[in-house]
This record gives sequence, structure tokens and C-alpha cells, in this order.
Amino acid sequence: MNPEGAPPSRAAARQEGRATINDIAAVTGVAASTVSRALSRPDRVNRVTRERIQAAARELNYVPNTQARALSSGRTDTVALLVSDATNPFYFGLIRGAQQQLHAAGQALLLMDTEDSAELENHLLGKMRRSVDGVILAASRLPEQTLAVIAAELPVVTINRNVPGVHSVVIDSPDGVMQAVEHLVSLGHRHVAYVTGPPSSWANEARWRALRTGMARHGLSADRIGPFGVSRHCGSAAADALLNTGATACVTFNDLLAIGILRRLAERGVDVPGEISVVGCDDIFGADFCSPPLTTLTAPIEQAGRVAVSMLLENLENPAVRASCRRIILPTHLTVRQSSGQAPRL
Repeated sequence: MNPEGAPPSRAAARQEGRATINDIAAVTGVAASTVSRALSRPDRVNRVTRERIQAAARELNYVPNTQARALSSGRTDTVALLVSDATNPFYFGLIRGAQQQLHAAGQALLLMDTEDSAELENHLLGKMRRSVDGVILAASRLPEQTLAVIAAELPVVTINRNVPGVHSVVIDSPDGVMQAVEHLVSLGHRHVAYVTGPPSSWANEARWRALRTGMARHGLSADRIGPFGVSRHCGSAAADALLNTGATACVTFNDLLAIGILRRLAERGVDVPGEISVVGCDDIFGADFCSPPLTTLTAPIEQAGRVAVSMLLENLENPAVRASCRRIILPTHLTVRQSSGQAPRL
């Protein structure tokens, strides 16, 4: 055991896993303040001293105290990404894009699942507000006023949610829906239904408006059925409701619903696309594996994650950017597969 007050040996500090900057200072013979600068702002310490300090930190298994660093710098180097359902394949690409962009910037990602609940989303934001530098909200269910208040206190970027005064990245699925309408009408469909998702979803309403507008341009009306949950098993009820409308085609809120509809229609012996055409939205992994392969709106999901992170980091580095409000719109396109075809002759 070392005499009281004596610095610990390198082996002792390494074994106990509690090395501090004072330990590093003791074994390198420099001031603790120099160690701190070498580890947090290496460009402010000469190369020889910096390399000696970094070598000692590695040997002692030094782990930075991120909470202490956050108190001194005001930054945690952590960004939170909140999604409505982490099991939804739509978010896989989004998470991957955000993670890659944050890793390249030396930042950490904190992923949270809001379970499609505005109350839980608001609770989580309140709990972690001091633990992150900024937040990316994917498909937020919060009211506009609440989002505006949060954005005034913490850097925020929304994905697929357009709120005045809040930076956003919007996937232009309404334009994709308009493409879907043109595709279906060209195939002879005159009765098209929209299978709706969550009532609190901003994108859901935007897609419905686009479908209704596109049909009206051809002098046609559209049915709206739902709302339904956004999982595959919800597609069974959606398919039954769809058949009751007499529509010869449908556009769904997302691919999971569409895949569930395809499965239920097959159970009922309804031919797709011979009797009814089905169009999804998002082009998630597996959309081309189902039977028949799904016609759907292809969205730049991974790119949306990267762009949102870039926008948020720019806001953190430049207060003038944060004070402004930017919205980036990413285009979509219709990918035609075998689930859509000529309208049946009635």
C-alpha cells in the first residue's frame, strides 16, 4: 500500500480503473491543468508533452468524466434521436444514417422509443434535456406549440414534421402519393381508397391531402378508411374495410400496413393486382420480398438521418443558424412492382 498522500502507482490505478487527471499528472510530471488541456483540447499543448500525456492515459486506462466535462464546457457530445417505434423497419435506415454522421463528427447517439405516445415523448425530452446537446425528433406526435417551446430551449431538428420556427427535414411523400395517383389512374382505376395511419401523424394528413388533390384533378373522389395502427397485423382489419368500399386500388400510410393487407387479401382469395391494386409508402426492407412485391414510394430514409444530424450540428456550432429556421425537402419516387396493375373490368 502506498504511504498516505503518495500518488498511486500506474499498476494500482490501472487495476482499480479509477485513474484521474491527477494520476496522469503525477506520472508524467506536469500540472493537472496541462493534462486536462492535452486530453480535451490537444492543439493547445506541444506535441512532445501531449504524446506523453496521451500514452500515460492509455496505460492507466483513463476514462474521461463526461459529466464533469459537460459542466465545464456546456457540451456532452451526445445527440438524442427519438422515434415513435424502434421496431418499425422505416427507422432502421434513419438510425443508421444518423449514427454514421454522428460517428464521423465524434458524437454519440442516444436512441429513444416514444412508443407512439406524445405524453411519453414529452416526458423523455424533459428527463434528458441536460444530458444531450440537441435532439432529432422523427415523426413527433407533440403539438406544434409544445415543439416550439422545446426548440426555444434546446437545439431541435424534426423529421417528417413541419413546425413554424423549428428546423426540419421533410421527406416529400405527398409528391410520391401524387405519382401513385397518376400511376393508378393511368391503369384505369377510378375508385381509390387511402388507408390511414395514426391520427396524430403529420405525414398521414399530408398524404391524404395529396391523394385527394390528385384524384380531384381527374374529376374523381377518394375514400378514406381507418385510422389503423402501423404494424402488419393491423393490415387484416384494413383489408376487410377496404373490400367493403368497393375500391379497385388503395394507397396505404406505410408499407407495414400494405404488407398486412396483402397477406389478408391472399387469405380471402382476393387476387392482387387482378382484383385490387395495393400501393405502400416508404419502400422498407422487405417490400420487394412480399407476395406480390409491393409497389411503393421510395424515400431517402438514410439520407434524412444524415441531413438531420448535419443540420443539428451546424445549429450547435453557429447560433446564427439556430436563430433562423431551415427546412430541407427530400424527394421521393414511385417504385412500381407487381402489386399494382390494370383496373378490373367491372
